[in-house]
Amino acid sequence: MHGPLSITPDRLANESMRVQHKLAAGLQTLREVGDYDYGATGKEEIWRDGKTVLYRYVGAKTPTAKVPLLVCYALVNRPYMVDLQADRSLVRGLLERGEDVYIIDWGYPDRSDRYLTLEDYIERFLGGAVDVLRRRSGRDAVNLLGICQGGAFSLCYASLHPDKVKNLITMVTPVDFHTDDNMLSNWTRELDVDLFVDTLGNVPADMMNFCYLTLKPWRLFVQKYVGLVDILDDRKAMEDFLRMEKWIFDSPDQAGEAFRQFIKQFYQGNGFIEGGIVIGEREVDLGFVDMPVLNIYAEQDHLVPPDASRALKDVVGSDDYSEVSFRGGHIGIYVSGRAQKEVPTAIHDWLAARAR
Repeated sequence: MHGPLSITPDRLANESMRVQHKLAAGLQTLREVGDYDYGATGKEEIWRDGKTVLYRYVGAKTPTAKVPLLVCYALVNRPYMVDLQADRSLVRGLLERGEDVYIIDWGYPDRSDRYLTLEDYIERFLGGAVDVLRRRSGRDAVNLLGICQGGAFSLCYASLHPDKVKNLITMVTPVDFHTDDNMLSNWTRELDVDLFVDTLGNVPADMMNFCYLTLKPWRLFVQKYVGLVDILDDRKAMEDFLRMEKWIFDSPDQAGEAFRQFIKQFYQGNGFIEGGIVIGEREVDLGFVDMPVLNIYAEQDHLVPPDASRALKDVVGSDDYSEVSFRGGHIGIYVSGRAQKEVPTAIHDWLAARAR
């Protein structure tokens, strides 16, 4: 007889021997692990403004799409998540289907960027990149793909400049910041953000990372590292794990003034739903987003719950609105095996149906 966990002396001994074998193999694996740097696709710099750089991805074949596709990522993590490695690359999937893909890299803010505002990020940097692509392509408008916070920026830009956005795609983008299951929003609603920013200046990346990790403490602090033992003797799996860890902790600091404005107008004010988002001197109204919109959300997203994203359909002004749900989480939508098959195809097919 043994307990409900089926723990016996023999099983404990076998498990101990297995772990010892994995740890011993891990010492050799770690010696053999090569360069697990990120990025599967070549890219070339097109334009620069301060620390912000616009890149064009260079695929194996010439793009067939006539309208450039600009990817706008969040500020809180580095944008190479969309091109993490050869077999986990949203960018590569889009290039293989003929899209002409560009991306904004926000860089790493320092103390000289303390007073950058949302107007700087949305009008100066995102708007500057859009105008560069319009001139290069000879098109009046470009396709815009906004991801997470970058999706919120893209919605603001499309509202203020609907004539410059041909088609808008949002991925895991928060719209209603006050859904009951949005834990991050609940944490920030009572934050004295003025005291916070006035004290710190720029918001340290380590502090932001700690907040995100504590949303799922067991999974992100314990479980994944316990599971690491199982792959210590698998070189490729170790390289994949280390590459993901590098991305997670390669986070820029946040420019203080832009952070203050984003927390107040979006997380606390729920401005897309309630109104009150002001960029420069202009108020954002999603009713002016009248171009075709594709909204992609993740069904198990703990950072942007599905209801927070699906709220877009009730406030956007477009009469050509589509939704695609993905069975996975906030990160899996870029890097999982299922995502590599489903997401680039969904984006390309939707754009192709509106190419004219």
